[in-house]
Amino acid sequence: MSRDDDTPARVRWARLRFSIIGPLLASPPDEGAVRVRIEELCARTWRHPTRNATLHFAFKTVERWYYAARGAADPLAVLERKIPKHAGTHPSIGEGLAAAIAKQHREHPRWSYQLHHDNLVALARTDPMVGAVPSYPAVRRYMQDHGLVRVRRKSRRRDEDFVLRERRSFEVEHVHGLWHLDFHEGSRAVVTAPGELQKPQLMGILDDRSRLCCHLQWYLGEECAEFLIHGLIQAIHKRGLPRALLTDNGAAMTAAETTEGLERLGIVHHTTLPASPEQNGKQESFWGQVEGRLLPMLEGEPVLTLELLNTATQAWVEHEYQRKDHSELGESPLARYLRGPSVGRESPSSDALRRAFRTEVTRTQRRSDGTVTVEGVRFEVPSAYRTLRLLRLRVARWDLSSIDLVDPRTGVHLATLVPLDKARRADGVRRVLTPADFAEPRSQRPAGMAPLLRALMAEYAATGLPPGFVPQRRQREQDAEEPDDDHDHDHQAPTSED
Repeated sequence: MSRDDDTPARVRWARLRFSIIGPLLASPPDEGAVRVRIEELCARTWRHPTRNATLHFAFKTVERWYYAARGAADPLAVLERKIPKHAGTHPSIGEGLAAAIAKQHREHPRWSYQLHHDNLVALARTDPMVGAVPSYPAVRRYMQDHGLVRVRRKSRRRDEDFVLRERRSFEVEHVHGLWHLDFHEGSRAVVTAPGELQKPQLMGILDDRSRLCCHLQWYLGEECAEFLIHGLIQAIHKRGLPRALLTDNGAAMTAAETTEGLERLGIVHHTTLPASPEQNGKQESFWGQVEGRLLPMLEGEPVLTLELLNTATQAWVEHEYQRKDHSELGESPLARYLRGPSVGRESPSSDALRRAFRTEVTRTQRRSDGTVTVEGVRFEVPSAYRTLRLLRLRVARWDLSSIDLVDPRTGVHLATLVPLDKARRADGVRRVLTPADFAEPRSQRPAGMAPLLRALMAEYAATGLPPGFVPQRRQREQDAEEPDDDHDHDHQAPTSED
């Protein structure tokens, strides 16, 4: 699932700012070298996040971003553009106009927004209590936000060219400054539940500086975003949040759930260059130890299951690999990991991590039954949000047992949506809906002529012109024969008293 094209501008700006200062957070400069590093960033050109243009940033601007995000638990949220205080409000709609809009919509629920606006303008000329009527877009936004939508009649029918670059070894200066993540197909097959033999996939995460294995787990099936996120969440729970992650360009690594989740957690995502597997050489070296030491020790096991393989893998990695001296480091990965220095952060809760690794999509709510469809599954929308036309949702494609409804402006979690249970709804019991603001039941009939038509008739009569039509002869005779009530009352027959 690719990400939506309607990413908010505040998120695009936050991504740009985070991409600029991300290297400073992953590898903090020494004391006195901050100015030099920031000046180097200011000398570069950056692409505008919302239009095709280039940007330069001043030293003070980049410095302010760096110090604001350096100690923040969620750097991306700190770097977002602030939401105006008046966002979501309608200051141009006064109380009198709001009441007139609600009354007019109850009487004429099938009018278009333009017709509502034109009649409000005509009504304001004769009724000073209505007040000034703003522009048509302002009235339309107000009506949509308050659920005053148009009721329609029921239908009768339902490669870039690869550039050769020099190859150099690298190592970051801080623990948790960079993690490596990769998949590896094992050479030993395991016995599945149906009794078949299948080669599993090993997902491993290494810390670049210490070579510590943050998490290691075997999975049955092809590598996918579900396995990647399942293992990555466990690594974060064990070790904490890193500053950056290096992966290849596989489908699981570039999936929308993965990339958006890393952004929400403030993790810079690096991918290797094409035809450059040596960039993830630390992982390839680690796979050699798995194949050379771990799997040979399981050769005598006649029935190797996935659970047994994972149990043996955890024992080997925690009690041998982590504690054995590394030939390049001169000490064990665990010792170097504990010695630091570290730029890691505390792990969020399980719910926060699960909700982070989801992709945001926009869907239209079905007003007929208050549901929304995602990936072919219909979900119930809580009654409190029934007036929302467009819903911003966070979805994991492999787990449609629930999805999250979030605020499109701030990204704050609002509610958890579950699939529609038609069997439970078959009992016929329905709750009474509480009317939303200004959205009273449309039971009132129209009261008199519309303000706009009344004004047009008054203007036409003021011209002094005769009627623009000639009545039919028979109608003229009927009008002449029809007695006038006042005239008959004045010429009643005399009574006996008279």
